[in-house]
Amino acid sequence: MRTIVDLPEEQIEALKVLGDQYKTSRTELVRRAVAEYLARRSVRADDAAFGIWEDRGEDGLAYQERMRGEWEP
Repeated sequence: MRTIVDLPEEQIEALKVLGDQYKTSRTELVRRAVAEYLARRSVRADDAAFGIWEDRGEDGLAYQERMRGEWEP
């Protein structure tokens, strides 16, 4: 998919230098930069779940034991 992005002239020039240095197109450099940015900013599923129990008034283990206690006849 094509996207138009306005970059300052100094960034365009820096991309040209990097592209020449690494024999890579400006498009590929931008793709890599976006991929790296997204990878650094994405929240892993296990990190997203961290701390979700803290607002509850009950300890997680106590909750688990109470729930399992309902299974017993």
